[in-house]
Amino acid sequence: MNIFRLAGDMTHLASVLVLLLKIHTIKSCAGISLKTQELYALVFASRYLDMFTSYVSFYNTVMKLIFLGSSFSIVWYMRHHKLVRRSYDKDHDTFRHFFIVLPCLILALLIHEKFTFLEVMWAFSLYLEAVAILPQLVLLQRTRNIDNLTGQYVFLLGAYRALYILNWVYRFFTEPHYVHWITWISGLVQTLLYADFFYYYFQSWKNNVKLELPA
Repeated sequence: MNIFRLAGDMTHLASVLVLLLKIHTIKSCAGISLKTQELYALVFASRYLDMFTSYVSFYNTVMKLIFLGSSFSIVWYMRHHKLVRRSYDKDHDTFRHFFIVLPCLILALLIHEKFTFLEVMWAFSLYLEAVAILPQLVLLQRTRNIDNLTGQYVFLLGAYRALYILNWVYRFFTEPHYVHWITWISGLVQTLLYADFFYYYFQSWKNNVKLELPA
């Protein structure tokens, strides 16, 4: 554990809390992509299968349970809660997200650290997480109406991954034989997907105007 890893985890947790705050307090999921939330639920379900076979630490287990529980609860709220689901923008959230699941699975079967079930699922979760934000970004570009909580949620998600890159750089220089190419490349791709959003987010903050993405 180092400061960059901890900051990344806390930023990731903050993004989840912001989204849950929006859903529970405002009873709205406007501007949120259900497709992205379903992909994240699949990411965590496939990544944390090792909960049943190994124990790392109390902190690690708690964080896994939080991300698993929150991701599936968000999907449930958006699909089934009688008030929240009314605000879901189904007409614009049309990204064919399941078409990116199979390529990620095939890539995991081909490129992994060890050819075991858990390691393949771990690689699959990394590849899928790298592109899971795509439906959300496409939805924001289509609607162009981004409220503060939605903007903060997406920004925190991107910031979490950027902080993890700093964590990997730190560990590369401080830990012997620390090399994880799959994790690094997937994380870099994921961060790059946020580049356009980051630019307009900081522009809106700098000029004190409403956040809008170009169509």
